Amino acid sequence: MNLINKKVTHKLFGIGSIVKYNDSSIEIHFASENKKFVFPDVFGKHLKLHDKSVAHSLEKIIEKKEMEHNEEERKKEEEKKLQRKNQELRWGLEKLMKNHKLHSESQMVFWCDTEEQNSSFLEWKVFSGVIKSGNNKGKPTKPIRLHQNSAVLLTAIDSSMPEKDRRILGVYMVNEDFIGKLCEDGYIPAHSKYRLQLTEQESDQMPFWKYYVNERSSQKMTWNTGKYRYFDNLWMAQILLDIAELKSDPKERELAQQFFEHFCKMNLITAEELPKPNGALMRM
Repeated sequence: MNLINKKVTHKLFGIGSIVKYNDSSIEIHFASENKKFVFPDVFGKHLKLHDKSVAHSLEKIIEKKEMEHNEEERKKEEEKKLQRKNQELRWGLEKLMKNHKLHSESQMVFWCDTEEQNSSFLEWKVFSGVIKSGNNKGKPTKPIRLHQNSAVLLTAIDSSMPEKDRRILGVYMVNEDFIGKLCEDGYIPAHSKYRLQLTEQESDQMPFWKYYVNERSSQKMTWNTGKYRYFDNLWMAQILLDIAELKSDPKERELAQQFFEHFCKMNLITAEELPKPNGALMRM
């Protein structure tokens, strides 16, 4: 479509002819001077083409541009709605975090089966399981005690070995914005930085029951049912400290030490006052 030299009529400036135009502006020569306008917006309200065929083609262009503009505005509005929704969610999370009271047993120890011993470290997340009975039967279990101060301890035991030989495979801090009571899918993801996997040799030196004890039966070491248990914040700190001292690789040792310090800060634990491990194995 060529608009050069096409006759037009403007409401204020009268009859003129198009001198030049591009995607955003148009210049028209009137009787006494040239005028520039926004193209194609000026047509319709202020400017009319004399050539009806060209005017019809231009209407199609204007309609298309209006549709594109409306779509762009719709997307902007959707983006604003999404931003408002995310902001409200952030405010809600901040309120939850601000009002959160530390539970003395807000750490999780997880029993990894053979498959999970690999997948837990590939995906750096575990699944809390499903509810076994009641109205919510079959729905994922919410790890309600877990918060941003929580860590997940990964453990395993060979089926032929006694429970006292359960060993620690690794540990991770929960994801930075994880809140257990808001967890709908049952998956507990790891922190982007604070995550540690032990070698087989290191794992052999980290027996779980060195730290964990059932206070009701302090010398009894049993894990009858369930994929996980909650346990004491101090016990997790003891484990992290021992892992830091166990690591021989300088980078891994530094990360483990940073993990320990971060954990103590999040759980209001004074590292210098941390008691020695006194789990069931230590009481035999």
